[in-house]
Amino acid sequence: MSSKKGFVIRKEVKEQILERLKNEGIPVVKLAEEHGIHPSTIYNWLGGQSTGSQALEMGRLKRENQMLKQLIGHLTLQMEGSKKKKTR
Repeated sequence: MSSKKGFVIRKEVKEQILERLKNEGIPVVKLAEEHGIHPSTIYNWLGGQSTGSQALEMGRLKRENQMLKQLIGHLTLQMEGSKKKKTR
């Protein structure tokens, strides 16, 4: 991570980072590493928005939802495999 003081991040990059956080649910730490900034910078941006904590919660929920969908898919395949074995 970069620790450059006074390093200016373009508005477009900031918007892209926040958009990915909200829509893709990418963790703040990962986004910060990708862009060479400190995670607290992103948290500060979020704190300046009325929906900052909502964006973090939305990202967490999206990740959790994806994991649950994968689990359901895996369990469905297992159940179908069990049914096929019983009918043979």
